[in-house]
Amino acid sequence: MNRINLITLGVKDIRKSLQFYRDIGFEASVTGDEEQPVIVFFNNEGSKLELFPLEELAKDINKENPPVLSKDGFPGFTLAYNAKSAKEVDDIIQLVKKVGAEVVKEPQKLSWGGYGGYFIDPDGYYWEVAYGSLWEFDDSNMLIM
Repeated sequence: MNRINLITLGVKDIRKSLQFYRDIGFEASVTGDEEQPVIVFFNNEGSKLELFPLEELAKDINKENPPVLSKDGFPGFTLAYNAKSAKEVDDIIQLVKKVGAEVVKEPQKLSWGGYGGYFIDPDGYYWEVAYGSLWEFDDSNMLIM
């Protein structure tokens, strides 16, 4: 595990945040309607920045008991590792368990058709490890959106 494909910012007002990032020069790819975006990806050099509604991001980690945004709890963003297979997701989750990370969502089939889970690193940052069968990667292992 030696890359970060997505940095996801949980945002309170996705339309306002989309406009802000566009205003400062980010090129956006919007999922959903421009007026009611579901998720936003910005294509950057070397990585992608994602905007996602804060409450939905917390529910993505744990639908029944979402983490609470606080100084000592959920920081409002996640880091993501996009795997190239479901087996790779399982292998990485097993590895992070072995080194002491807390797995907060065991790998499972996801609502959008992919497969993935979440763990918390030693400093409390949430990482998503996910696989999507339609994903493609470039020569630098960057996810092609």
